[in-house]
Amino acid sequence: MKHKATIRKSAPSALFLFLATLLSPVSSSLAREGVIIAGENGKSWGILTRSAVYHLAVSPRGEVNALWFGNSLQPAGQAKPQGPEIPVRGGQVSDMPVLEVVFPDGVRDIELEYKTHELLEIDGSQTLKIIQRDKYYPLEVASFIRALPEYDMIEKWVEVANTGAEGVIRVENLLSGSMFLPKDIYELTHYSGAWGHELVPQTTELTQGVKTLQVRDFKSYGSSSFLVRPKGETGANEGKAWFGTLCYSGNWRVDFQKSFSGTVQIAGGINFWDQEINLQPGQTFATPRMLFGYTEQGSAGVTTAMVSYTREKILPAALRDRLRPVLYNSWYATTFDVNEAQQLALAKVAAELGVEMFVIDDGWFKGRKDGSAGLGDWTVDRGKFPDGLAPMIKKINAMGLDFGIWVEPEMVSPDSDLYRAHPDWVLHFPNRERHHGKRPQLMLNLAREDVWQYLYKSLRDLLAENNIKFVKWDANKALSDAGFPSAPAGEQRAVRIRYVENLYRLVETLRAEFPGVWFENCSSGGGRIDPGMMARFDCNWPSDISDPVDRIFIHDSYLALFPACTMVTWVAEKDRHRRSLPLEYKFDVCMAGVLGVGCDISKWDDSQRRLARGKIAQYKRIRETVQKGGASRLVSPHDENRSILQYTSADGRNAVVFVYNLAEYPENTVSGTRRSPLVRLRGLLPGATYQIKEMKGHFTGKYLMDAGVAFPVKGAYRSGVFEIMAASK
Repeated sequence: MKHKATIRKSAPSALFLFLATLLSPVSSSLAREGVIIAGENGKSWGILTRSAVYHLAVSPRGEVNALWFGNSLQPAGQAKPQGPEIPVRGGQVSDMPVLEVVFPDGVRDIELEYKTHELLEIDGSQTLKIIQRDKYYPLEVASFIRALPEYDMIEKWVEVANTGAEGVIRVENLLSGSMFLPKDIYELTHYSGAWGHELVPQTTELTQGVKTLQVRDFKSYGSSSFLVRPKGETGANEGKAWFGTLCYSGNWRVDFQKSFSGTVQIAGGINFWDQEINLQPGQTFATPRMLFGYTEQGSAGVTTAMVSYTREKILPAALRDRLRPVLYNSWYATTFDVNEAQQLALAKVAAELGVEMFVIDDGWFKGRKDGSAGLGDWTVDRGKFPDGLAPMIKKINAMGLDFGIWVEPEMVSPDSDLYRAHPDWVLHFPNRERHHGKRPQLMLNLAREDVWQYLYKSLRDLLAENNIKFVKWDANKALSDAGFPSAPAGEQRAVRIRYVENLYRLVETLRAEFPGVWFENCSSGGGRIDPGMMARFDCNWPSDISDPVDRIFIHDSYLALFPACTMVTWVAEKDRHRRSLPLEYKFDVCMAGVLGVGCDISKWDDSQRRLARGKIAQYKRIRETVQKGGASRLVSPHDENRSILQYTSADGRNAVVFVYNLAEYPENTVSGTRRSPLVRLRGLLPGATYQIKEMKGHFTGKYLMDAGVAFPVKGAYRSGVFEIMAASK
């Protein structure tokens, strides 16, 4: 996301000035307005959301201190300094530093003091900008705090500048921001994982010391997102919860430091492991944004805030509000062995089933007979498609289908024309081995401008010459050998940061030229799912594992953090757990996100095709509620041997409930079978009368939410999709 700042010129209202003198305490009505209020001396502030206030102030010594982040009723006058707004390396070392630099004379100690502040409007939201400067050296530090009151969040980021006329300031660490939590016993929930095991929730008590979440190879099958709650507060709909995430796709870190006194400091941003930025005179460097939030509506409040913000503000604006199409991807049917006749045959069946987007996967480009060759040569293989792609695409369009294509632009095969011509274009160190991935491929050095220009031209030509409406962008190799030997010595360790900057620029440039093209983010499955990518991609491939049992668990975690309209999931033939699951079950699992089909549909019999047509038609009927409604995880598969998801329209009049049974156990043998089968729904209108299409009777919204309902899904690995509609007004 780009920072678009304008200085506010309108005069403050009388109400604002009056409240500024009454900063302690803050009223709940004011919190709902979400203003940034300055104290009487102009050097203290309260930044308000619906539930929280962030108090900070300048001390008599010129230090900018964080006082409180939590319940909005906390009076500023009763809050004490918890730590610096920008903790630095220098002086006392009790806090985790956000900023660490080395000055030209070798001094590594920073002493910041307040200089000025501004109240800005950035991307439509009030933002406090505080400028501090080192007391001696030409270092200026601007901290930005942007209020997002309707989402119970604030955004933080930092800009540093070398304001001197000579000398380089070496930045060894620069995070996006820090936040202090009051004394308590806390538990941290975060999401970790590995290939095929994405987004596994982990909960641990924070004890004295530092807990670090980090990525060093551009691959995270978890997330920088976190949830911190007082121990014992586990309610889904109530209870204190601090939360956040980092809007960045490269190497990142989030640290949680618990002090002996019981307070917690959270700091996050770019992981400067083996990285540095050298600021020349006049240069500025800005961090990515980091989100911090607080709610008293439990984990469900966290999900509502993060999902709503992503869907309404982060996703690319051009296609943000459009319904995602039903996809067919030919990978599992053909793998690398693709040709025009075969793809057209699959497209014909896909169209008959009701699919809207046909996507050809790997294997279409020059030299790509298997995974060992061809990456980097982004021109069509004339042996497979003698007339190019355009005639085939035209025939597919005539069937009523849009066309999409798979690419992996950031990688190159050693067996490719590109690598033979430019072996220096990959990340590497002189006199050192170049490490391949599981497939023989290397990572292009996207920090290089010539690499950026080559990829831009290759992809632009591909999109300009063919009627492509969907791009599946993959990245299968983890980062290794992060060398940039042709760069000046002082710039070589910035290679990872420049890589991510150019990745963002490449996607943004292509999107600006082709605004009607959908972009899907894939990285060996869910290896790079974060708000930084979501600001540039319309949807994500959460995992390379398409077995519905695995997907039920992955979906449960994914929907805690991200919108369903970004979660692509295919009906596929993979049977990882040897359960021989019904086709209906597979469809029901995949209908909880962006529905796709990945089977060899040319081999389906009439009954399978009939079922698929019916399920795709049903999905189109409920798609708007699924993709645009609020998601509630009523029963988690991590807690019981079933999963129940509810999607509710914004007006509360329509809902869809997905029920997935997992293994079945005899009655009263495990905790799940001892619980009541009744499930209480959420988000309905208490006074409205509802009908559940697949069940008899009528129910008030209050009954469904307070008493609950038992959905008639019986047996192991059975499922149901229940459409709930309010009676006409």
